[in-house]
Amino acid sequence: MHAERFELEVRGMTCESCALHVEKALATAPGGKEVSVPGWRSARATLVAEGEVTADDLAATVKGTGYTVAARSLKPIEATSVPAEFTDGAFDLMVIGAGSAGFAAAIKAAELGRRVVLVGSGIIGGTCVNVGCIPSKTLIRAVEVLHLAGQARFRGVHTVPGRISWAEVIGDKDELVNRLRQEKYIDVLSAYPEISYIEGPARLTGGNGVEVGGRAYAPGKIVVATGAQPWAPAIPGLAEAGYLDSTSALELRELPKSMIVLGGNAVGLELAQTYARAGTSVTLLEVLPRILPFEDEDISAALTGYLEAEGIRVVPGFKAGGVLRGDGRYELRGLKNEAEVGFEAEQLLVATGRRPNTANMGLEEAGVRLGTRGEVLVNDLLQTHDPSVYAAGDVTGRDMFVYVASYSGALAAENALTGAGRVYDAGYIPRVTFTDPQAASAGLTEAQAREHGREVRTSVVPMTLVPRAQAARDPRGLIKLVADSQTDQLIGAHFLAPEAGEMIQTAVLAIRFNITLTQLRETMFPYLTNIEGLKLAALGFEKDISKLSCCAG
Repeated sequence: MHAERFELEVRGMTCESCALHVEKALATAPGGKEVSVPGWRSARATLVAEGEVTADDLAATVKGTGYTVAARSLKPIEATSVPAEFTDGAFDLMVIGAGSAGFAAAIKAAELGRRVVLVGSGIIGGTCVNVGCIPSKTLIRAVEVLHLAGQARFRGVHTVPGRISWAEVIGDKDELVNRLRQEKYIDVLSAYPEISYIEGPARLTGGNGVEVGGRAYAPGKIVVATGAQPWAPAIPGLAEAGYLDSTSALELRELPKSMIVLGGNAVGLELAQTYARAGTSVTLLEVLPRILPFEDEDISAALTGYLEAEGIRVVPGFKAGGVLRGDGRYELRGLKNEAEVGFEAEQLLVATGRRPNTANMGLEEAGVRLGTRGEVLVNDLLQTHDPSVYAAGDVTGRDMFVYVASYSGALAAENALTGAGRVYDAGYIPRVTFTDPQAASAGLTEAQAREHGREVRTSVVPMTLVPRAQAARDPRGLIKLVADSQTDQLIGAHFLAPEAGEMIQTAVLAIRFNITLTQLRETMFPYLTNIEGLKLAALGFEKDISKLSCCAG
């Protein structure tokens, strides 16, 4: 019988009880099976149905429970049948998780000529394309265009920003997400006949055993790549009040008048500025003494000033104590400098980090050790305590970037299948926070280098001294380099600039391949580019660059 996958975007859920109501309602749909509502904050439900069920039928079922379906899409099941010769489940590799790390692992296995089965559960593609990088950066760019249109920087004056149709922006974002999910994940599977794709919750049963949807498999090796999901601290009243997380904040059809953003790291900062530029009054709260707490202090301080200049209220050192909700508003109370303070807003966004998806997988029972946050513990080869099981991507709880997930997925598969012994190298990973100006970095901060006992020198160059920034009439930001005093090698690079994400890669290569400051200074950089600032900062270790002519070395 023909079966199809329905993906519904459900509006109005505010707690886990709501999600349960929607899931129970969909379970009664004729022909329905494999119903999943991955938490109320996801604002989504998925259903596999057989027969003549339509999307309109399912929408009516959801509406009957008191919720609304703002948009819906109908897609065929993408699972492939398991080849007959593998009915015993004897694959060379099973990859659990169909996001960036999982796809990279499966593709690497296919390239090595191995038989691989990729196990998905929920929407294919993982975090980045569905609820992370792609949708968030699409919204960021939309409001950035609006912001720039309202600021005549070339004339040195500022005008009132224009208005934005938020519902249209969200609709455009959804279209792009759906298209890229199809192009970069679903369609890619057809290019690799060595990969079989199946769906269902996976559970390790010990040894090489894995159970998926009630069927047993015995792959040669296993790569766990199940990703992570938004996490919220145990604040009294928070669960009862309901709140937005980084997933549901990207789905709001109506722009709130005010918003509290709890969490001052990359995700919280990006969403705070996005909503502020769209017209929402935003208060940004961070428990640590500064925003971007894991980046260089000079970058954090400068970015704080730029955000406050745009009207965002930034409150570091805030310890949340309790949440109340009533009359369509949230009240968040807590301590600031040991004094009790409170904040009110129409919406509350909690962006306090992510936790690995490892629950109910039988990992510990199968001999795979987990850390205190549920992360899969691995060695430098990405191998777990069970030598037949590897892990990659966000599920390991470290370096949660999509490009790191892809890198680690391929690395884990190669090590698992060939015994290559390739070591996971995190020493040069670039980090980008897509605020405006962007913050981008690689290597060690000044404080980290000194904590490691390194003797260091630093050079700080404001973007006002970079000719390209002056020509673009946007000299916001700075460049800070950290160098080892004994080896002259660049060990840390920190950029704050409108296009810092496009600038950081040159520094990444310099750090990875142990380039010295002398070599950087002696390298030609193209004039009237922002990356020329890297050379200027290298020159700044020994010269006053304000006294140099254009292109002077």
